[in-house]
Amino acid sequence: MAREMRTNQSFVNRVWQQAGLKPHLSKHFKVSNDPHFEEKLQDVIGLYMNPPEKAVVFCVDEKNSIQALDRTQPGLPMKKGRCGTLTHDYKRYGTSTLFAALNTATGEVIGECKKRHRYEVMR
Repeated sequence: MAREMRTNQSFVNRVWQQAGLKPHLSKHFKVSNDPHFEEKLQDVIGLYMNPPEKAVVFCVDEKNSIQALDRTQPGLPMKKGRCGTLTHDYKRYGTSTLFAALNTATGEVIGECKKRHRYEVMR
């Protein structure tokens, strides 16, 4: 973050401490166990950070039947010295199908959710 903001690590640490932020304590990030994950990650990030001239980068991932979930209780908000908290259990509200795209040049997200449908035999 310091490099991106063109400042030093001490400044970033002071800002985080004053705001009570401890991003290094977040335990929600999962890394793939693929032995070639780092190479693949560098290739993909390289396309976004420095795309070939006149290139279009598409990232496609099938996410049909996304579960519509809600926490059983509201989480506690972030406060000085503590990340926000969430319950571990959910209420389930069925599924949804999401189609989304990110325009990396502008940051615009284009998305559409489709209603649930069932396969019907044509007669």
